[in-house]
Amino acid sequence: MLLACVAIFILTAGVAVLIYPAAFGHEVVISGPRMRLSFFAICGLSVLLSAYLVDRHFTIRRLRQRVIDEQKSSLEARRQTSADLLKTLPNMSSFQDRLPMEYRRAAGMDKNLSIVVVQIQSSRDCSTNEHIAQLGDAAKSVARKLREEDSLYMLHPEVLGVVLPDVSAMEATAVAARLSEGLADAAGVNNRFTHQVKIVNYPRDAASAIELEQSVRGFLPTSF
Repeated sequence: MLLACVAIFILTAGVAVLIYPAAFGHEVVISGPRMRLSFFAICGLSVLLSAYLVDRHFTIRRLRQRVIDEQKSSLEARRQTSADLLKTLPNMSSFQDRLPMEYRRAAGMDKNLSIVVVQIQSSRDCSTNEHIAQLGDAAKSVARKLREEDSLYMLHPEVLGVVLPDVSAMEATAVAARLSEGLADAAGVNNRFTHQVKIVNYPRDAASAIELEQSVRGFLPTSF
């Protein structure tokens, strides 16, 4: 950068000297060894400045390409992490096994049992990799808001289910609000995906484990 500034300053001064006679009508006679030395110096600086600018151009291109490659690597790593997370989540069968046990525990101890169903709707024009990344981000956002005793399930490729032991309908509403806030942050300002959060509670909405499961299934896509 210092070389470029010095070269530009000297070239500007040289150009000013050359156009001075034409601008002010005064003849300026400069000759001799010093004139030749100045001429070769300006030519050399011009070559150095051109080489410097070309080198900067290619350096900037390389840096831009490196940034693009790193962004692609980061997106691929995030997609892989999201894919791994989605694979580790218990599925609908695990939910069906867990639900009766939680129901018997809640009914036997006269406590509440709430289930939060989170439906994720990704952008229609996103790629498969981006779709997986969005679902993974949504699942991570939900998982961060849960207690240790809560459990998260993948009920459908775009539906998450959360079992909340000892949580009343009013408390589940507060949990749903926190989940919605986290999902909105994960979606970002561009709204990469939308979501809907619904609640099923025992004993408010269902009187048995079968009714709880049927209520949850009612929130799943009809093709499921």
